[in-house]
Amino acid sequence: MIRTRILSLVALVFFAFCFVIAAGQTTSPETNCSVRSNTTCEECLKIVSCLWCISSQKCIDYPVKSILPAHSVCPLSEARWGVCWMNFQTLIITISVIAGVIIIAIFVCCFCCCKCENIGSKRSEERMERQAHLRKFRQEERKAEMRQRHEEMRLKYGLKADNPYSRFENS
Repeated sequence: MIRTRILSLVALVFFAFCFVIAAGQTTSPETNCSVRSNTTCEECLKIVSCLWCISSQKCIDYPVKSILPAHSVCPLSEARWGVCWMNFQTLIITISVIAGVIIIAIFVCCFCCCKCENIGSKRSEERMERQAHLRKFRQEERKAEMRQRHEEMRLKYGLKADNPYSRFENS
């Protein structure tokens, strides 16, 4: 039950993040970002592959070959990608923190699940041990009852339990 709640929370956060990134973006057949320079950030970011630089008011193609845009192209604190209200540096930090929290949550869930599973198996082992002890106790009681009945029969028929070969000596 806890796992499903955590998974649904992770899915909700993921979809909310995707919604924030995709908000205001529309696909356009025009993919040349430099045409949208000296316009607004919103106009530039309508094309998903564009990066807006506030300091130079330029709309440039996102440098796909390098994961992060070079400082010479646009400083991270001035770059906008996906949404205009969040700079690229904040976006990277936010994504890193969310990913770290998700990874830690997964490890905590795995640890808790394994620990709970071990507790359950210990309980079942203890229960089985008690049942085995009970069976052994009952079996010993039955053996004692059988020995007592045999002893009574020996006394009844005059056989002594001291020496099992005594009946052969009398003949």
